[in-house]
Amino acid sequence: MHIFFSGIGGSGIGPLAEIAHQMGYQVSGSDKQASRAIDHLRAIGINGIHIGQSAEQIAAVHAAAPIDWLVYSSAVAFEGVGAPEIEFARANGVRVSKRDELLNEMLGQHRLDMIAVAGTHGKTTTVAMTVWTLLSLGVPVSYLLSAETTFAKMASFDPASRYFVYEADEFDRNFLHFSPGVALISGIGYDHQEIFPTVDDYNAAFHQFIAQTGRTFIWQDDAERLDLGSSPAVTMLPEDTDASVVRLAGRFNRRDAMLVATAVQATTGDPLPRLTDVLSQFPGLGERMEPIAPGLYSNYAHTPEKIVAAIDAALELKRPDQRLVVVYEPLTNRRQHFLQDSYPHVFDGVDRLYWVPTRLAREDPAQPVLTPSDMIARLDDRARAIATPAVIGDALKAAIARHLQDGDIVVAMVAGGAGDGLDHWLRQTFGAVG
Repeated sequence: MHIFFSGIGGSGIGPLAEIAHQMGYQVSGSDKQASRAIDHLRAIGINGIHIGQSAEQIAAVHAAAPIDWLVYSSAVAFEGVGAPEIEFARANGVRVSKRDELLNEMLGQHRLDMIAVAGTHGKTTTVAMTVWTLLSLGVPVSYLLSAETTFAKMASFDPASRYFVYEADEFDRNFLHFSPGVALISGIGYDHQEIFPTVDDYNAAFHQFIAQTGRTFIWQDDAERLDLGSSPAVTMLPEDTDASVVRLAGRFNRRDAMLVATAVQATTGDPLPRLTDVLSQFPGLGERMEPIAPGLYSNYAHTPEKIVAAIDAALELKRPDQRLVVVYEPLTNRRQHFLQDSYPHVFDGVDRLYWVPTRLAREDPAQPVLTPSDMIARLDDRARAIATPAVIGDALKAAIARHLQDGDIVVAMVAGGAGDGLDHWLRQTFGAVG
């Protein structure tokens, strides 16, 4: 079968394309821009990828090797960039669907039980921790990862596996298309307002997800936020659970690890002390306090909860005599319109803040683009005093270099690694740690 992935460079679609390639499908695809993700896919042997998403380009692919199934990303649906490809596919009798339909078919064909991780924040870290733990225990596992790690590929299909670990994203209601055997809910807030107009809509989606899951593991405060009743299918971790037995920096990382340990213990029967020891060795993942250069870190964080978690981890890492400097790149103007009054105390503990323009995606053209100055003006007095509007370029490069020379810790809160955003610029400008 020939599967064409529209938006193949995306964090949800790229690893799925890699899984399909490993399973023996013929894989091709397109994206609107080049990226490290596409470089990786080409490096593993997926050669039929082109930049641009026109009808003419997909027609040439189809003429060379007829496409059986076109799978498109949620971003393609929202931005409309892949519409010509979708129209071509439908006009030529090609099956068309989002990623969930293909993944469900793969799970059924290979009789894999899904271990899903859902939540507003902490999903990617929790998925990586789950994969790390199962691999460390010698449990065969297949999975999709949306971030790079040193211990695993971003996608892997093991024919001997029973479990498939997946980041079940609430964006575009993706997670509601699955019925996992096990689900871990890593943290509940409120996000993706373009999909869920109210908090009640958002919470109702999680209720539905839990109802169609075999067994769910969730922290008590999140269960209370959702107003979950008692159920034998739901395990609630009490807030006084001692997560310090996991020796990782950052209390939110330790909470994620305890959630994983509890769920894996119930799934495999391994003793909790062994699991917390394994998780204490978790080496981390890309764009989660990832070193770019000595003293310079990249951290994917675009909601207040994620920013607070990253600051918490950074404060544990830094010495008392070091200053903490944050460079913040928000993600989507839509989200900033919703969050603009949520930032006043988010940057507590930070000594210097540089705020760069928002990375735009899936925007409402009727909304004015909020500038760094607009957002800084809404901070509390202390945060405003340490904040400076900035742009990605030479002046910011000089400022970061000066802070590093002074011995400060600089944490870039980035909006993702693709394209020409802050993370990509940092890697190009300061280089990766060897």
